[in-house]
Amino acid sequence: QVQLVESGGGLVQPGGSLTLSCAASGSISIIYAMGWYRQAPGKQRELVARFNSDGNTMYADSVKGRFTISRDNAKNTVYLQMNSLKPEDTAVYYCYGLIRSGLQQTRDYWGQGTQVTVSS
Repeated sequence: QVQLVESGGGLVQPGGSLTLSCAASGSISIIYAMGWYRQAPGKQRELVARFNSDGNTMYADSVKGRFTISRDNAKNTVYLQMNSLKPEDTAVYYCYGLIRSGLQQTRDYWGQGTQVTVSS
């Protein structure tokens, strides 16, 4: 069983910063990819930032220069540093992982989501 647990969401004023964390735990064999998606009310879930299986990073155009994804491989944890936050960044942020479990099954995993609200 693999779990992704997020933390760090909350309410912040425009221009402020937040850092999200996501830790993968359980029977993990290989983490191929890991990152963050978000879903605003009435909109589809969209990529924010992620590490791909080739080690490269991807960012949504809307967050480039403001958000930074990083990771601690020893802790199976990814972070999302969000700066210069805007009201349009308001969404539920989901951690994502493409993970091979200890049972040698590879599939997508999602966290439960953490709310980020940018408002004055």
